[in-house]
Amino acid sequence: MTIGAVLTALRAEFPDITISKIRFLEAEGLVTPQRTPSGYRTFSQHDVDRLRYILSAQRDRFWPLKVIRDNLDALDRGLTTPDDGGTARAQPPKPRPDADVPTATDLLAVSSLRLTRDELGEATGLDDATLTALETFGLLRADASGHFGEAALTVGHAAAGLAAYGIEARHLRPFRTAADREIGLVQQAVSPHRGRRSGEGADPTGEVLRLCISLHTALVKSGLGQR
Repeated sequence: MTIGAVLTALRAEFPDITISKIRFLEAEGLVTPQRTPSGYRTFSQHDVDRLRYILSAQRDRFWPLKVIRDNLDALDRGLTTPDDGGTARAQPPKPRPDADVPTATDLLAVSSLRLTRDELGEATGLDDATLTALETFGLLRADASGHFGEAALTVGHAAAGLAAYGIEARHLRPFRTAADREIGLVQQAVSPHRGRRSGEGADPTGEVLRLCISLHTALVKSGLGQR
């Protein structure tokens, strides 16, 4: 929007708004419209919403510019700001539940699915050589009866999908190593709790697993976001 269009959009709610006022708020660094090659200001909807927040804070809460600036900075960084604009500090949000992380109950759920090696290959589209490679590198492990469970089905589908990007079974070995180390850490953490009598607290294995996976997922997402 041009500055005139912004003025029109805000005037019904803020009759006293002027172009000079908008330029003043820009000069104070509270709003930063883009500039065209010829030097004209162009405002996005985000800029308009930001102006509306500033004008409301001045009119309804009588906040000085310093308080508004501090609150805008906190909002820009994802924090929750105090409504009164007083001395209370902006608060970091609590972590949102991550849909990519299974619950503790899901992690400990036992599936009745048991697949033969041929059925696993048919379900995932993996040939015998690839199944053998996945077994060799520890990514697929049959149970005592020679069957594969639901986790193996997930591993097989993931391996098949990654193969399309040139990632072979031998490249996936670090995942097995990392998983085994993680399992070892969980077992070490929960072993003191397993000997407790009934009623002294539930087995924390699922919750510790969930926290480990949550940590792993957060680290991967953070790493991708920093590139």
